[in-house]
Amino acid sequence: MRIMGLDVGSKTVGVAVSDPLGFTAQGLEIIPIDEAKSEFGLERLAELIKQYQVTKIVIGLPKNMNNTEGPRVEASRAYGDLVAERFGLAVEYQDERLTTVAAERMLVEQADLSRNKRKKVIDKLAAQLILQNYLDRTF
Repeated sequence: MRIMGLDVGSKTVGVAVSDPLGFTAQGLEIIPIDEAKSEFGLERLAELIKQYQVTKIVIGLPKNMNNTEGPRVEASRAYGDLVAERFGLAVEYQDERLTTVAAERMLVEQADLSRNKRKKVIDKLAAQLILQNYLDRTF
């Protein structure tokens, strides 16, 4: 049983997957998307779901700090509905407040990456943190 974590943005989707036992999350890749053209990277997502034999999807919900929901939460839920319908998998949501901030801090402090290099991996790391938070809370 593997669980996939997604960090859904307006231009990319960061992807992470759990180990087979559901203890740890590993970042996989970043899938480019284009909301304006209704291109959501579902073909690549299908390949990854099959490859890793994913049984559940966890999508980060970017709530506001006061716990209200804005347009990005609506977009994440819409993406979750699309994924659930397309793949027939259970979709759950994980509060992702500050995961991107934490990911950026990790990349600056531990990897000392330039801003340009951070942009290439931050969504993948954010997906990993979303999934790891879910696994820690659930298992």
